[in-house]
Amino acid sequence: MCMKHLVIFFFIPVRHRKKKKGELPDKVFVTRRSVLTELFEISHIRTIYHIFVAILIVFSLNTILYDVLEKGTFSMNFGMIQWAFGKFPKVMAMWVVMQGSTLLVVYPAFYYWSLYRNPKNAGVLDIVWICGVIIYQLGFLSIPIMYLVENNLPPASSIIIATEQTRLLMKSHAFIRENTAKVMYRKKNDDDSETCPDFSKYLYFLFSPTLVYRDNYPRTLTISWRYVVTNFLQVLACLFYTYYIFERFCVPVFQNFNREHITPRGFILSVFGCMMPGTLVLFIGFFAILHSWLNAFAEMLRFGDRLFYKDWWNSTTFSNYYRTWNVVVHDWLYTYIYKDVCKLIGRNNRPGAMACVFIISAVFHEYIITCTFKFFYPVLFVMFAGGGFGFIFLTDKGSNRSWNVFMWVALFIGNGMLMCLYSMEFYARQNCPPKTDNFLDYFIPRSWFCDLPSSSLPSASM
Repeated sequence: MCMKHLVIFFFIPVRHRKKKKGELPDKVFVTRRSVLTELFEISHIRTIYHIFVAILIVFSLNTILYDVLEKGTFSMNFGMIQWAFGKFPKVMAMWVVMQGSTLLVVYPAFYYWSLYRNPKNAGVLDIVWICGVIIYQLGFLSIPIMYLVENNLPPASSIIIATEQTRLLMKSHAFIRENTAKVMYRKKNDDDSETCPDFSKYLYFLFSPTLVYRDNYPRTLTISWRYVVTNFLQVLACLFYTYYIFERFCVPVFQNFNREHITPRGFILSVFGCMMPGTLVLFIGFFAILHSWLNAFAEMLRFGDRLFYKDWWNSTTFSNYYRTWNVVVHDWLYTYIYKDVCKLIGRNNRPGAMACVFIISAVFHEYIITCTFKFFYPVLFVMFAGGGFGFIFLTDKGSNRSWNVFMWVALFIGNGMLMCLYSMEFYARQNCPPKTDNFLDYFIPRSWFCDLPSSSLPSASM
């Protein structure tokens, strides 16, 4: 009986039980377009998009003219992109393994558990099922990490594996959570097909741009392949945009990192120098992933609900910013973390539930950064779970538009610090000798203890 209660609490969504008064609402999917898709129909907003396109063209012309006039050649060398996405066949190999395990392990295991579970063997099968889920998730977390370290994958290749690993883990958890209720509350005369969704529904969910499982989603009637191609081209353009920003504003500043950068003067100048490019990278990443990439897949799959973000740029409170910046991840955290914690500690303890959400989110954000750069430097975790969480209460009552200015100033400073500190540590590990040769080197910030004089620095290229 204890095991049954455990399964019911942790694996059964509230929407499958009788609703009680005051319970938190469920995520509802409806057909709607993305915010920017609607805003781009306004000529004034479309002009802002054209300005960013013009800046990309100017960046490209600047690079071409620099090569022709200064070097006397026209090479269009994108060495940084080639390096960042290096060893791509190994990336695809690991992606196939992760995708295959999600398809060929999670669904068959759930299917057979739901098929053979009955009142006589429920206790034993439930224990086996829960232990199997935990073992699978631990293995799914650990094996890609070992693969990244063993093959020493470059940053962009590493972030692909880390983000896909996180996405698939969240998807499999959502599928298990939402469908366990059907098995637990199955009656004797229920058809087995009603307790376990068809494989086609599970397959659609794995590729659809949402992390919250439903058997059915609102669908559009047609597919505009022109719209799909346009969005993928925008992702490609954003990749080159990011390349130009790092090539012009980041690499020249930090590639020869030495003790001179550690001084308060050098650090402050570096942070303020990174604010504009860091925030531009934020814009580009948002547009490339949350708008273009997700809309491309939504169009191909005729996925109707395309509210992947809201008008976060108008936020006057940080709580609204976190809810609207990334609706896809927020929906998962709200559905499977926040609501569970509220059931556990009581809905009145809102700060406690929010703290759990922030800690889990910050841990996985830092996990992805650690996998990307191959060192543990929890700047993002401290800023996310510390300052970011504190700003929620500082701006909680903010309704005046001046709080929107405060939010933007905080974002500029925060992005500048993130770009500066992670760039310093990355290039310190290129230029400065380690303090220790053992496992602790992954955790000791080399930028804090760099004793390499500027005269002995190599000419770094990446």
